[in-house]
Amino acid sequence: AEAKPPKEETPKGISPVKAKKTPSPADAERRKLRPGSGGEKPPEEPPFTYQLKAVPLKFVKEMKDIVLKEAESVGSSAIFEVLISPSTAITSWMKDGSNIRESPKHKFIADGKDRKLHIIDVQLSDAGEYTCVLRLGNKEKTSTAKLIVEGIP
Repeated sequence: AEAKPPKEETPKGISPVKAKKTPSPADAERRKLRPGSGGEKPPEEPPFTYQLKAVPLKFVKEMKDIVLKEAESVGSSAIFEVLISPSTAITSWMKDGSNIRESPKHKFIADGKDRKLHIIDVQLSDAGEYTCVLRLGNKEKTSTAKLIVEGIP
């Protein structure tokens, strides 16, 4: 390797580029710069040439029944899960036809297109039919599954 003479290093913080003077309005007058004189305008085109299609409201993955044995299930949790499209749709949950509100017992999890109903500390009384209602605009879809808690004979 040949020994090259050390380059003259610019001290840190000082850029070798010389700062240009910002032209003042008076300079602009001398140069006769007019704002917005950028040549010919392109021909007028409609801003949107494509049609926005309505995304079909659907369950990509429907709810599945959950079967728990009372002896094993008491104190454990059950999670109903659906995958929806589009992710902007609003979901609500029902049990046996009545709306469920979020509480320490029922947690709603929404993550993108993933929607979950988490039933904490399952009891025999939690058994029933659970429905996820999907709404978008004036459209509505439902997915239903059962939580079956089998009693001890």
